[in-house]
Amino acid sequence: MSKVSIRFFDDQEVRAVWDDETSKWWFSVVDVVAVLSQSAGARNYWYVLKSRLKKAGSKVLTNCKGFKLMAPDGKRRVTDCLTNDGIIALAKEFPGKKANRFIEWFTYSGETIDGKSKSKAYALFDSSLLNEIEVGTVKGLQQIHGYLFGGLYGFAGQIRTLNIAKGGFQFAMAQYLTESLRTVERMPEDSFEEIIDKYVEMNVCHPFMEGNGRSTRIWLDLILKKNLKLCVDWSKVAKKEYLDAMVKSASDSRPIKSLLKPALTDRINDREMFTKGVDYSYYYEQEEEITDWGVT
Repeated sequence: MSKVSIRFFDDQEVRAVWDDETSKWWFSVVDVVAVLSQSAGARNYWYVLKSRLKKAGSKVLTNCKGFKLMAPDGKRRVTDCLTNDGIIALAKEFPGKKANRFIEWFTYSGETIDGKSKSKAYALFDSSLLNEIEVGTVKGLQQIHGYLFGGLYGFAGQIRTLNIAKGGFQFAMAQYLTESLRTVERMPEDSFEEIIDKYVEMNVCHPFMEGNGRSTRIWLDLILKKNLKLCVDWSKVAKKEYLDAMVKSASDSRPIKSLLKPALTDRINDREMFTKGVDYSYYYEQEEEITDWGVT
């Protein structure tokens, strides 16, 4: 667990902590309350608001957890924290334009972890790295992940050493992950069907603690570009259908193939196509559609 400070709204700091157990970022409620209430006594403000929400049976408190965060006096104190969805729900408890502006900023700001990563993804199109990435290899995927999340996650580009599960599905066990990745790397990629099978198996491996989908979709497009002179127009791939197809893909890759094949385009060197793909890739990862992670 490590503290990450994010100065992201009206120059006020919100402390965030990465939790290995849930594989999520958790944000300090008191810091957000201070931003939205403009109160010097944000802790007392939160105490009163928390009591009111509890009496009302608000869902805001459903996933509120305490983490020890570093206080201004240098001491670590247990602080109520919420995930992205919880922070947005909390902000809706505050009336006025500022709360609306905060929600928009928190969701899309370039100063958030996702915002900074998304900006890096945009820049990848013009980066010399794009032509240096090893296409279809594990190293190539690590290069992409390291570029997108370098300086944001301490594990950027690093293969995970912990087991992770999502929605009851266990991804490749950490103890067998290295060999599993070697097997995926050796898979053929001469046809659309072979390339999607390889993509599906890499998703089953889920080699990183976070950021797998965003990295692997770029990895997929580079394989398609190299071997078929095609890429996916992700704007033609609806979020729910894509997520549903990916859930099914571990046992049946036909739905994801049927979904992606009509979305193929030969605009492989088109900046707009690339950046639009980034927009949709990050849209797929917004947490309202994502089930909880388990880490062991």
